[in-house]
Amino acid sequence: MNSTAEVAVIGGTGFYSFLDDVEEHAVETPYGATSAPIAVGEVAGRRVAFLPRHGRHHEFPPHAIPYRANLWALRALGVRQVLAPCAVGGLTHDVAPGDLVVPDQLVDRTHRRISSYVETGAVHLPFADPYCPGVAGALAAADPDVRSGGAMVVIEGPRFSTRAESQRYAESGGTLINMTGAPEAALAREQRLCYAALALVTDMDAGAESGAGVGQEEVFALFRANLERLTGLLARAVAALPDPAGCSCSTWADGIDLTYDVP
Repeated sequence: MNSTAEVAVIGGTGFYSFLDDVEEHAVETPYGATSAPIAVGEVAGRRVAFLPRHGRHHEFPPHAIPYRANLWALRALGVRQVLAPCAVGGLTHDVAPGDLVVPDQLVDRTHRRISSYVETGAVHLPFADPYCPGVAGALAAADPDVRSGGAMVVIEGPRFSTRAESQRYAESGGTLINMTGAPEAALAREQRLCYAALALVTDMDAGAESGAGVGQEEVFALFRANLERLTGLLARAVAALPDPAGCSCSTWADGIDLTYDVP
């Protein structure tokens, strides 16, 4: 397949609005269908693909998102850099609802998801630093209010954490908590993609506050209220992305006999 887009955004359905001159691509993958057809349009003079992580109508819960199909399809369209906005809870009082954070670490606490393309052979992904420094840097520089750093704990979902679980994650060094960041980041690296997350803190997690604990409606409402802010930030980041050539997110596989397809 010829290159159709250079950059991708994986996010909520509201992000369709920041693409101009949109065309849709239904990509067949060895891993089944993607969450939705991939929209491709113009942003800051670049061809950008957009994929709604949960589907057009939020039909895929976090543990059932077709992560492998999504990342494979983006690579097949020519994408080499991925920006991944997501909603997160705050685990410590270092963050507050409304904060934007570009995390630099990830803790995978999921357990029902297929987390790798590797199904045979010896291919071991280096993942000490799970996010691309080039993409993360462009996101962080796109708005002076963006905070850099912190560990995002990814839980299985779809339920929220108990207070005890939340406190344990914070005591272990977690700053943010989320349900979709894994295996998305690792699969992106296996596909030799540059990937970084942009986390919007929508609530304080159960162990970090008193009262009833986090609820779905407050998460969705705060995310909707920040869509315009997020789309503007993403457009500026897209314009400022560095050339991905030679990035270790891709070169880690040089000389390795990969046992899975990288289109």
